Amino acid sequence: MSSSPDDGVGFGPRLGAFALDWLVIFVVTGPLPLILGPAGGPLGVLAAAAYTLFCWWRYGATPGKIAFSARIVDARSGGRPSFGRLAARYVAYIISAAPLFLGFAWIAIDRRKQAWHDKIAGTRVVYVDD
Repeated sequence: MSSSPDDGVGFGPRLGAFALDWLVIFVVTGPLPLILGPAGGPLGVLAAAAYTLFCWWRYGATPGKIAFSARIVDARSGGRPSFGRLAARYVAYIISAAPLFLGFAWIAIDRRKQAWHDKIAGTRVVYVDD
């Protein structure tokens, strides 16, 4: 994997990757409330979290990020983030989303193209050439 300090993935590709990922998650978990009733909702949320964290840990990216040749890396070393950092990144999505998704929009103006959840977790999303 190679990346340089200036190859952060911008807002547009990250939005596209997010849309692809949530389409996959919706197709898989969307029917759970219909099948399991009210218990399916929380199970779907847990399944989405488990799926996302598994992909981040195993592949360094979800299928959406992979489609855009992007990977999540440790912001300081450029290497693979720890599982703890990835879990913190997932939880910090709430902070990025809560104020009108401003934490996600931040990618468009940030020099390193980091969202708030990336800054909190110490991660970056960069292009890879492998």
